[in-house]
Amino acid sequence: MAGGTHVFIPKFVPEDMLAAIETHKVNRAMMVPAMIAMMLQCKDAKTRDCSSLQNVTYGASPMPPALLEPALKLFPRASFRQGYGMTETSPAITTLAPEFHEPSLGKMSSVGVPVPWVEVKIVDANDNEVPRGQVGEIVTRGPHVMKGYWRMPEKTAEALRGGWMHTEDGGRMDDDGFVYIVDRLKDMIITGGENVYSAEVEAAVMSFAPVAMCAVVGTPDPTFVEIVTAVVVLKDSAQPLDDKALIAHCRAKIANYKVPRKVVVVKELPMSGAGKILKNKVREMFGTDGLGRKVASKL
Repeated sequence: MAGGTHVFIPKFVPEDMLAAIETHKVNRAMMVPAMIAMMLQCKDAKTRDCSSLQNVTYGASPMPPALLEPALKLFPRASFRQGYGMTETSPAITTLAPEFHEPSLGKMSSVGVPVPWVEVKIVDANDNEVPRGQVGEIVTRGPHVMKGYWRMPEKTAEALRGGWMHTEDGGRMDDDGFVYIVDRLKDMIITGGENVYSAEVEAAVMSFAPVAMCAVVGTPDPTFVEIVTAVVVLKDSAQPLDDKALIAHCRAKIANYKVPRKVVVVKELPMSGAGKILKNKVREMFGTDGLGRKVASKL
């Protein structure tokens, strides 16, 4: 209908994606944050001609500002739009429009506002709506919501209780109606009785210059039950991580109980075929005999 061309590459390789954009003069692209992070690490990222790119849509996982800001510079002519949703919601729930990708507006860490045809609210464990700014579960209803899971009536009833699709995502909504994802509820870390949401910690870790990618998870601890653990990939693997500097950097940005107590450096993080970091796989590494790699710090 648009008279356009869809460019396929066999699988995502950052160098190949940059080459495809340059060769085929791609106008629009959809990426997940992990893909953008890997593209930024490419040695030829700044030399590739990606000036044809006009629109970048991203989503599927939180986008730390420390990753988004260099992405805006990598594709300076492109407008960026974030989409948040799930398969069960066809898939859109919210969108962060291009005009809000301006740091001075203070909305770049949000996933935007509900798309016009949906309703969204934040609820507590009893499905009561919480005050603006308070963290709860994101729920949505409207014509976008699925009818149910195939031959799974009990799971369907649980997910759609009260007529609202329960996303199992923890989030909050500000006074302007912008939604902020804090974590998957199952990924929330409870350390010493305090709730820690990994997205906030990951944003702090990602803003430390040597870090290219990270996943923050809870790992077993005899004193605190769980401790906040940052598993990181470095931009320059030849240089050792100054873990004390990373910890100090995080302490300046987030509350002390949220700061990683353990830092592990790995060459790569487990990811799905769609480029999402698989936190369940990261946790499994710690659940057996560890990562098999040196622990940089335990504070």
